[in-house]
Amino acid sequence: MKSPGHQKWPDHKVKESHLSGAAEVKVGGEVIAASDDVIRVDEDGSPARLYFPRSAVPAGRLEPSATTTRCPFKGTARYFNLRIGDATLGDAVWSYEDPYEEHDALKGRLAFYSENFPAMNIRTSG
Repeated sequence: MKSPGHQKWPDHKVKESHLSGAAEVKVGGEVIAASDDVIRVDEDGSPARLYFPRSAVPAGRLEPSATTTRCPFKGTARYFNLRIGDATLGDAVWSYEDPYEEHDALKGRLAFYSENFPAMNIRTSG
């Protein structure tokens, strides 16, 4: 299905590009995700986001939450709580399970809500 947002606002930019190096997400010094297969999304009016393959996050870290949001450009995002030891960061991660066709490359990938969690640090290399 085509994105209704791109049809209604054709000048709004949502640019995807593969990073040339690796990226990682740390919380309190602990690596939560690491991969050299990361897509950067630059969208008008939003901070740049890095989308990691689901395999970059170790099993048991993600717990589905009831939260969903709808982006008119990318589709419906499903949220996850992130488990760090005994702590849980609520709605810290999201994924587009069935994005609009213009953003199919994001399907199933994970993005991190770093601005909501001061202990979360996202770094790139290369």
